[in-house]
Amino acid sequence: MNDASAHPAEDPLFGQALVEEATKKSGLIWVRGTGPDRALWHAWHDGAAHVVGDGPGEQPLPGLADGSTAEVTVRSKDKGGRLVAWTAAVTELAPGSEAWESAVGELKGKRLNAPDGERMTERWGRECRVLRLEPRESTTQHPEGSLAAAPLPTPATTRRPAPAALPRLLRRGRRRG
Repeated sequence: MNDASAHPAEDPLFGQALVEEATKKSGLIWVRGTGPDRALWHAWHDGAAHVVGDGPGEQPLPGLADGSTAEVTVRSKDKGGRLVAWTAAVTELAPGSEAWESAVGELKGKRLNAPDGERMTERWGRECRVLRLEPRESTTQHPEGSLAAAPLPTPATTRRPAPAALPRLLRRGRRRG
């Protein structure tokens, strides 16, 4: 069979393009190092996903170490199902290096609700790690089952029920205006 008649999913260039497009478009990627799977926000830059974390107020990056590998799963932004999974080489970028500055330039545009606004990149350099997750191999084959797991412990809480008197107070406020 020649290359022109090969199935697109078997073509390495197709796999590379799928990884890049899916990862660029997805707001979150699921990453597993030596710790549990984590949903991480990221920025795609220079052929790799970049994440920042492990500092106060930032996402945890457990099990992701410089020189290790990680398994990345990308979901569809529309349907939420798995699109592609890929193995990543993990590299920690040195604060202030050209690669770090370039990655942080992309990441800061994706960081929502930073407590320190424009100073966040200084804080990232002092207190956080910036990791480059560079694709090594990909697959569109998915394991059997849902891979659902119990949520990890977190200090975050959900909204509490509204006080019973709130609807009455809101109606009263509208009449005065």
